[in-house]
Amino acid sequence: MHFFAVIPDLNLNFLAGMKGNRVFADCDAFHATWVATVINLDWPSKQSTAIADGGKRVIAQKSELLAILDRAQKLGINAVIFQVSPTADAFYQSSILPWSSYLTGVLGKDPGFDPLKFMIAEAHKRRIEVHAWFNPYRVSMDTSRETQEALKNSSPDSPPSVYKTHPKWIGVASKRYVLDPGIPAVRDWVGNIVGEVVQKYDVDGIQFDDYFYSETPDSQLDDRKTFARYGTRFNSKADWRRYNTYKLVQDVFGRVKKIRPTVRFGISPGGMWRNRKDDPLGSDTLAGATNYDSDFADTRRWVKDGIVDYIAPQVYWPLEREAAPYGTIVKWWAQTVRGTPVDLYIGMALYKAGETYRLEPQWAAEEGFTEIRRELELNESVPEVKGSLLFRESFLREPKLRKITDYMARNWGGCARHKDAPAQKKAKNPF
Repeated sequence: MHFFAVIPDLNLNFLAGMKGNRVFADCDAFHATWVATVINLDWPSKQSTAIADGGKRVIAQKSELLAILDRAQKLGINAVIFQVSPTADAFYQSSILPWSSYLTGVLGKDPGFDPLKFMIAEAHKRRIEVHAWFNPYRVSMDTSRETQEALKNSSPDSPPSVYKTHPKWIGVASKRYVLDPGIPAVRDWVGNIVGEVVQKYDVDGIQFDDYFYSETPDSQLDDRKTFARYGTRFNSKADWRRYNTYKLVQDVFGRVKKIRPTVRFGISPGGMWRNRKDDPLGSDTLAGATNYDSDFADTRRWVKDGIVDYIAPQVYWPLEREAAPYGTIVKWWAQTVRGTPVDLYIGMALYKAGETYRLEPQWAAEEGFTEIRRELELNESVPEVKGSLLFRESFLREPKLRKITDYMARNWGGCARHKDAPAQKKAKNPF
């Protein structure tokens, strides 16, 4: 069982102190949520970004972060996956990247405080882990003229965009500017970015999501020249691309461990590696897009080779989705990690709860409560599943999902992961 109830008579390794009648125990269960910063999804709010007075903006944005952490603590969340570099920008003081425009509205502009430093300090007071979430290859969310100008003319407060400093590294995919993963120097550059954070910040983990070769049918990366230069020893471009993503993951894993071995490196890919119809090792599913064939990410091999500390597949389908049943996918991943040193966490589609989907009516019933509860119960029943991640934080604030969050508070409460500071004392607003 991965949920921890508070039972005073049990001889658990309780830490000193209480918050109300809740006792906090150390535990291994990973109860997490993603905090997305891209286009101001979860934090900071667009309203705060628009505040002209720098001091007032800092106060507003810090207050929003504190509210996120207080809510997380109340719900029993013991880890946050904080998006620190969504588009080759930074939510921390970087010597490589410009400050994110999602903080002030201007790329490169100093926001007046260091969000990652603040997040870590406040999360650790609450015994919550912080995993720094990177999108390693994405440079922008579109290719508009306005975006081009912003990338070329960022504020001098921080380093210029890679779009300006290394234009030959830039391509277009999914109608966005991206880094070309086939260029070895790009891989080194991404490694330097991650290394800087591991070196300078007391993060508990590093996470990459599913954006590797992220393409759409009408906007695919033109890497023919890169393939001609670097891929001659491969039988196909697909194999070469999978080699590129493997090397990125392998190199970053090695770099993290060399700098600080206790920092955990994880990946949150799309839910499915391959369909069984395409590979006998695949899952009994009929997914339209898979890690191996669509993202050129051989996630199964990453697990088997132990070049990640954890894998957190995004299993965003309900239990009864015929083409991709939640339970089938979870159990496939459980079998995959079995016998490896890699921990398995399951990414869950909280954002679908209470919404209407033609092929997935389960999400609308009871505002998705029964579906989410059954998924969490299934996760608990599979020994290899060590935790759950909810996408994403803003949906924890939705009044219509109150039944789900009440369930979380009852079942996830009292389970802390970060060991350094007591979670029981209410932190003061550090303004």
